[in-house]
Amino acid sequence: MNYKIQDSDIALLRKAGVPEDDIKHCNKVAEKALEIAQRTGQKLNMELVGRGALFHDLGKAVTHAIEHGQIGAEMGKDLGLPQTITDIMEKHIRGGLTEEEARELGLTVKDYTLKTLEEKIVIYADRLVDIITDDIIDIGGNEPEAERRFEEILKHYPKYGKNFKTLQRYLGYHQEIQGFIKKVEA
Repeated sequence: MNYKIQDSDIALLRKAGVPEDDIKHCNKVAEKALEIAQRTGQKLNMELVGRGALFHDLGKAVTHAIEHGQIGAEMGKDLGLPQTITDIMEKHIRGGLTEEEARELGLTVKDYTLKTLEEKIVIYADRLVDIITDDIIDIGGNEPEAERRFEEILKHYPKYGKNFKTLQRYLGYHQEIQGFIKKVEA
């Protein structure tokens, strides 16, 4: 199923008070996530991918701190978003935290690990969009170059890899998703 980002969802982000720069980021993440999802050749819930990506930073209407995932999930519930979407919003911090990591970061202690390919694609797209738009490395806006050099970038720029556990998660998502894409391209 093809899914198109809805103007009404972007209006919801604005109404909630998400800053315009964050809305642009969310829109780019949604576009990238949908593009990646298509390329995997897997049977996926494209609406979940698109809307999960679009709303992942809803909590930035309140704060840009690490709690924005939990805050956004609560806001999403209040807006009537499905739990599958609010789960993505809550879990996207550092690519899906373990209970131990949540405790260390002062978040509600629970398992935030990603379970579905849709969740992993959204988180992967979020990291790719950061790499593409931050312009920290010279990829000249070349999105395929960001995917090709993903592992190298995360290993050499702590901003993206964060710490060993987070880095390993992101590298795992990259390898899993690229594995699907390579099968389709073969």
